[in-house]
Amino acid sequence: MKLSQFTDYSLRLLIYLSEAKGRLVTISEIATHYDISAPHLKKVVTSLSSHKYIRTVRGKHGGIALNKEPEEINLGELIRHQENLKLIDCTACAVPSCKLPMAINEGLRAFLTVFDRKTLRDIL
Repeated sequence: MKLSQFTDYSLRLLIYLSEAKGRLVTISEIATHYDISAPHLKKVVTSLSSHKYIRTVRGKHGGIALNKEPEEINLGELIRHQENLKLIDCTACAVPSCKLPMAINEGLRAFLTVFDRKTLRDIL
């Protein structure tokens, strides 16, 4: 399974915020550090904020910071929030007895099981 660029950026952003230790950080600071497009990073921030992984503070001295401790951020849960995990569309399959979806779902579960045992703290 390949994680999307969106999830990759989500993980990088959370790592950066963890290392900032509560300091408010701007999107442009993170974008410059990782050489990531600031508009794309804003979409990541919106998603992470809506799932309560980070908090945002508006204004001249605003920025973003972690909303949870790194050990409270489960990577499996994060991936499920950030990824479209429907790997194949079998609605048009002409073979009713096809077992491919079961095999793919089993692989996906195995992949996510590894990340379910990891927190952000584990990758710092």
